[in-house]
Amino acid sequence: MLDGQFVFTQLLSFLPRRQFKACVDQYGGARRPRGFSCRDQFLCLAYAQLTSRESLRDIETCLRALGPKLYHAGFRGHVSRSTLADANRTHDWRIYADFAQVLIRRARQLYAHDSLAVELAQTVYALDSTTIDLCLRLLPWAKFRRHKGAVKLHTLLDLRGSIPCFIHVSTGKMADVRILDQLLFEPGAFYVMDRGYVDFARLYRLHHAGAFFVTRSKSNLDYTRREGRVVDKATGLRSDQTIVLRGPKSSRLYPDLLRRVVFYDVETQKRLIFLTNNFTLPALTIAQLYKSRWQVELFFKWIKQHLRIKAFYGTTDNAVKTQIWVAISVYVLVAIVKKELGAKRTLADILQILSATLFEKISLKQALATKNPTFSEPCDPNQLTLFDL
Repeated sequence: MLDGQFVFTQLLSFLPRRQFKACVDQYGGARRPRGFSCRDQFLCLAYAQLTSRESLRDIETCLRALGPKLYHAGFRGHVSRSTLADANRTHDWRIYADFAQVLIRRARQLYAHDSLAVELAQTVYALDSTTIDLCLRLLPWAKFRRHKGAVKLHTLLDLRGSIPCFIHVSTGKMADVRILDQLLFEPGAFYVMDRGYVDFARLYRLHHAGAFFVTRSKSNLDYTRREGRVVDKATGLRSDQTIVLRGPKSSRLYPDLLRRVVFYDVETQKRLIFLTNNFTLPALTIAQLYKSRWQVELFFKWIKQHLRIKAFYGTTDNAVKTQIWVAISVYVLVAIVKKELGAKRTLADILQILSATLFEKISLKQALATKNPTFSEPCDPNQLTLFDL
């Protein structure tokens, strides 16, 4: 990083400007409502995410207080809450969704060789969703229940680096299992899901794509045992069976063999039953793969704690989706910076440091260093001793 630049400017240097312009051109975002470009909008919302601004007025007040620093940081439009509100309403949210995918592809390349919780060469994805509650009176399009609004964030997380590689924003009414219809399954990859995604027609499509799934079995599963294998019960395993579905509907939807692994978790004192279409991995590895699904829960908890996705700067569908995708872009950008600079700090620590130093003229790498700079005292300080020791 070049000395003399703001930390914010150095951070933005990791964003590919050519790809951003391509996303803007694709959806006609070059039209500038009131002279406020898509780039200006992205910079304002990224600043709001990094510094936890609470409203459009909060963003306007803080950015205007920076004065001429804004120009040197890349802002070209006049920052005001009205122009930002217009941009949130009119600039297509797909601009930021596509740009987030550009960053996601870069991050996945950087984290491709990171280790997993289990020794496995294949890619492992965790699929889950989280619900974000909204005020139905302000956002009537996000109807969830009779007196409650919500949107769902359906996320497919690459467990190497905890990088979200697929995200779909829907209303709260959408069933989780329907997201399987929108996924293109990667042959050889593992998809780890909870039992809310057990739909045998959709799982059979995943199976035919050459991918593997690991999920929880429902308690009323009707099946016939075909084969059993010996397990080491000291590891928590209770059984490892090859089964075939027996129900009239389920056997038609999934006619092939399945593997049923029973594991007793000593920590929670629960008996867990897993279903998978993989017959080569050890049974204990199947249980460990499902345990690694917890990373997607940690991802949801992290972004809700550290990014602004629970309160929104606009009430339209477009404004909400724009804010969510900019938040995801900021998360992935921080992950890229961490890897590119070899920073040893956690993502949460990096966000805290950035929030305090965005408009400081120090090296970004130095700001993220784990050791604080040391200062040596002069040999003959011109200072009287206060106490004689």
